[in-house]
Amino acid sequence: MIPTGQDSLNTRSNLTVGSRTYAYYSLPKAAEQLGDISRLPFSMKVLLENLLRFEDGTTVTRDDLQAMVDWQKERSISREIQYRPARVLMQDFTGVPAVVDLAAMRDAMKQLGGDPQKINPLVPVHLVIDHSVMVDEFGTPKAFERNVELEYARNGERYEFLKWGSGAFDNFKVVPPGTGICHQVNLEHIAQGVWSGEDQNGETVAFPDTLVGTDSHTTMVNGLGVLGWGVGGIEAEAAMLGQPVSMLIPEVVGFRLSGQLKEGITATDLVLTVTQLLRAKGVVGRFVEFYGPGLATMSVADRATIANMAPEYGATCGFFPIDDRTIEYLKLTGRSDETIELVRAYCQANGFWHDISNPEPVFTDTLELDMSTIEPSLAGPKRPQDRVVLGDVDDQFNAELEHTYKKHKDPRVAVEGEQFDLGNGDVVIAAITSCTNTSNPSVLVAAGLVARKARAKGLLPKPWVKTSLAPAARWSPII
Repeated sequence: MIPTGQDSLNTRSNLTVGSRTYAYYSLPKAAEQLGDISRLPFSMKVLLENLLRFEDGTTVTRDDLQAMVDWQKERSISREIQYRPARVLMQDFTGVPAVVDLAAMRDAMKQLGGDPQKINPLVPVHLVIDHSVMVDEFGTPKAFERNVELEYARNGERYEFLKWGSGAFDNFKVVPPGTGICHQVNLEHIAQGVWSGEDQNGETVAFPDTLVGTDSHTTMVNGLGVLGWGVGGIEAEAAMLGQPVSMLIPEVVGFRLSGQLKEGITATDLVLTVTQLLRAKGVVGRFVEFYGPGLATMSVADRATIANMAPEYGATCGFFPIDDRTIEYLKLTGRSDETIELVRAYCQANGFWHDISNPEPVFTDTLELDMSTIEPSLAGPKRPQDRVVLGDVDDQFNAELEHTYKKHKDPRVAVEGEQFDLGNGDVVIAAITSCTNTSNPSVLVAAGLVARKARAKGLLPKPWVKTSLAPAARWSPII
């Protein structure tokens, strides 16, 4: 249920999309009473709408709303606000214990003589099983199916429990193992751009899709214009049960993108450069919002790659506003016509739509990057911000080998009874994975082309190398 709030500014309006009418809280109406918000960053507009919708005179006051608008003057303000995300995203390491807690609450309610059925998440929760499947079998056409079978065999009790939970609790759904990485599943299938729900009067209210997740890379969905970031398990459970996330009004660093990536340059090359620049700038505890003419040339997949890496550059989130490219992605990933029409109509009516006619937002600080200057790069040798230009890899690699050789002896490994000597620099695991790399179609295609060319030239992995490919998402029904 969506609280009606006091709405002391009287901003509640109606929006008709197709055959349906939605109520919503109008930022243009709020601006008439609080002051101009045309240059407020889009990520801050999402927070402002959230406070406007939950204004109750106690946890959220008119002074909170005014502080959000006045932020444009100083671009930094020390005020605590109570933010309520629309939903919660969980993965198995932290999500399963949360379901155990819900079950324990039901037991406690029953022991106290109450109705255990009243214990439910108050906001939608999606639990994606994506950390459990191990690579036992590899290098065979049946590897994927076999590894998923082994996962079910090892953890059968867990899945029986989750199957029960998905049927017992309202607002709770489970995505089974083998479906994909939670962030890409969220981006491709769960996130809507604009969410909706019934308020206490039974009216359907439209509002920005927002979330918290129990994984640091929850920020990936910022590439779709959905505000979200990672939190701890206790914070996620609190949000799941309707409690607000207490936070300071953030500083927002604007990152202006111009130009276009050259042919052969990938989003991975771009994000390594962005990460390096933002680490040098210092954005810990801040929002980063991307803007500028370069956005028009960027697909949502490329934006999501940059948003995904927010934990690596230290920001709370890396936000991209909703625009025509967002709509293209929603169509590409099979969202319903009704959802797509609602996203466009709501964002255009409520000031969340980005195009070249928008006034440039004001930011706490800014930096700029011409994407045409990006060069092929690798991360490392240890940290993603330690970017190495491809032409310098040999020198860096040899230096690392020399350092490693002084510390370690060459190991030996047995494969099917045969002994092999491993030298410094020998590869033992070759994995194409991660929610950053395998979520981007252009990067996956590039990896496939390299693999095909290597095979054509007779290059094969050594017997001791464990190989795996984990595409970030494949769709199957939510159990």
